[in-house]
Amino acid sequence: MGGGCVRRSRSSSSRSSSCRVFLVVVTLLFRPSQSDPSDEACLTHLSQSLQDPNHSLQNWTKSTFANPCSGFTSYLQGATCNNGRIYKLSLTNLSLRGSITPFLANCTNLQSLDLSSNFIAGPIPPELQSLVNLAVLNLSSNRLSGPIPPQLTLCAYLNVIDLHQNLLTGTIPQQLGLLVRLSAFDVSNNKLSGPIPSSLGNRSGSLPRFNATSFAGNKDLYGYPLPPMKAKGLSVLAIVGIGLGSGLASLVLSFTGVCIWLKITERKMALEEGKITQLMPDY
Repeated sequence: MGGGCVRRSRSSSSRSSSCRVFLVVVTLLFRPSQSDPSDEACLTHLSQSLQDPNHSLQNWTKSTFANPCSGFTSYLQGATCNNGRIYKLSLTNLSLRGSITPFLANCTNLQSLDLSSNFIAGPIPPELQSLVNLAVLNLSSNRLSGPIPPQLTLCAYLNVIDLHQNLLTGTIPQQLGLLVRLSAFDVSNNKLSGPIPSSLGNRSGSLPRFNATSFAGNKDLYGYPLPPMKAKGLSVLAIVGIGLGSGLASLVLSFTGVCIWLKITERKMALEEGKITQLMPDY
């Protein structure tokens, strides 16, 4: 009898221990994941820097920023998660206004950033250099101004840089040609100037690395693969016209001058004749 009781006691204790272990495992597996503090700061500042007139981002709230991901599941519109971190943001064609916050650099796991087809203004923050995993940067069709940050070269994994249809000024940074993974590059229809870096326009075999459409629509941008710039001087017809006009003007001035000279000469001669007449004796 006593031995049986001991065995039953040990069996109950073993089952109790197994239950406790099972509960711990379940708790660890299914407890809500906590947001990375950097992602939370990134999302908070981004929402503060953007204006959403169409209320497209209604679930972009402080409580959601505290827990935007659960594994590969995202609770934020336009965000994609990977292992509990934000790794893709796609907020395209939402009529968003405002500017791009430098704190976007806190989303250090970000691999794709697409804010295209909005009304976002202001500069491209050089702080984006901290997005070392970034492969796709699409800020096209906005109202961004200022220079293209050369610091983007530090995003060594960049495959795509699309900045077309903005108000960007200055030159194209030479350093961007060092991005060996870069396969798509478009800065067309901006206000860029100066030469196209040879590392972006050079030939690969018989073709340029990026063709003319990548650079078109920047009137002060020049160099291969763009066609030669038209002479900023006057056309031949304009030069001929100016020549004829100036020649005619010179002719008129010369004729007028001759007429005046003849008139003056005629008056002088008349005066001289009058003097002579007065000096002659009467007969």
